[in-house]
Amino acid sequence: MTIPALPVTLDDVQDAAARLKGVAHRTPVLRSRTLDARVGAEVFLKCENFQRIGAFKFRGAYNAISRLTPEQLDRGIAAYSSGNHAQAAALAARELGSAAVIVMPEDAPRSKREATAGYGAEVVTYDRYTGDRVAIGEALAAERGLTLIPPYEHPHVMAGQGTAALELIEDAGDLGALLVPVGGGGLIAGSATAAKGLLPGIRVTGVEPEAGDDTKRSLAAGERVSIPVPRTIADGQAAEIPGELTFSVNKHLVDDIALVSDDDIRAAMQFAFERLKIVIEPSGATPLAALLSGRVPELPRRVGVIVSGGNIDAGRFAELCAPLKE
Repeated sequence: MTIPALPVTLDDVQDAAARLKGVAHRTPVLRSRTLDARVGAEVFLKCENFQRIGAFKFRGAYNAISRLTPEQLDRGIAAYSSGNHAQAAALAARELGSAAVIVMPEDAPRSKREATAGYGAEVVTYDRYTGDRVAIGEALAAERGLTLIPPYEHPHVMAGQGTAALELIEDAGDLGALLVPVGGGGLIAGSATAAKGLLPGIRVTGVEPEAGDDTKRSLAAGERVSIPVPRTIADGQAAEIPGELTFSVNKHLVDDIALVSDDDIRAAMQFAFERLKIVIEPSGATPLAALLSGRVPELPRRVGVIVSGGNIDAGRFAELCAPLKE
C-alpha cells in the first residue's frame, strides 16, 4: 500500500529533536525484571512523567511556539487543554518571552489548573460537557490577536511529541512493538512517524480507556467517529473524536488499538508505584495497563512503552491506588 504525503515526517521529528536539545529533558528509560516476567517480554518504559511540566506535552508546545515570529510572540498565544498541554504551552510561552491564555475545563485536576496559572498563564474555564473548547479558544485568539497552539492538531506539535519515541529507540535499540496512549492522537502520530521511520517493521499499538474508544472506532470505520464525552479517570484521554490531522497520520501508521478499563489503569498505577517507585497519572498508565492486563496479544521479544505523564495530586493518587472494595 502506498502511503500518501503526511503532515509530519521523520525529518520533522529529527528537526524538532535538535530544537529541543538542552531545553526539554531527555527522560529516562526504565526497566523492571518483575514487569518483564509478568508480561513475557523485555519492556522499555520511556518515562515522560520526568519531563518538564511532568508530561510529554512540553515537547510539542515548545517546538511549535519556538517557531513563531517575534511579532506573534509579542502578541501572545492561546491554547485549550484538560491540563498537560495547558501547562506545557504556559511554560513554553514563558520561556520564549510570550504570554499565554489557556482554556481549561472547570473539572480539570486542581493541580493542573494551579500549575498552569503558576507558569504565568491566564486561565479561562468552561464546562467540558456543554462547552466547545475549540470554539472558545478560536474566539479568544481572534478577539485578542493571539496565535492558537492546539494540543495536537498541528504538524509542529506532532513532530515535537514524536521526539519521545525517537529518544526511546536511540536508547533502547531495536523494538518489535511500541505502545502509546491515545487521546487526540498527537503523541501517537508523532511517535508512529518516528518509530516506523527508524524501524519499518515495528508494530505501533495505541491504548485508549474503554469509555473513550473514539480512535479505535474511527480506525475500524476508516473515518473519524465521534462519541459522547468520555467519563473515565484518564482525563487526558477524554477525547470525543480524533483530530483531523492526527487521524490522517494514524490511519496509515497505527496498527491497532487496545482498550483498558479504569480498574486496569488503577492496577497499573499501583504497580508502577510499588515496583518502579514512580508516580504515573491515569492517562500515562494506560499502555502499562494494557500490558499487565493482557490486552496486547502476541508480544514481540522487545517492547517500548511511552509513559506519557505523571501529573496527579497526592490526594487523587492515593484515592485511585487504594485497594478496590469488594
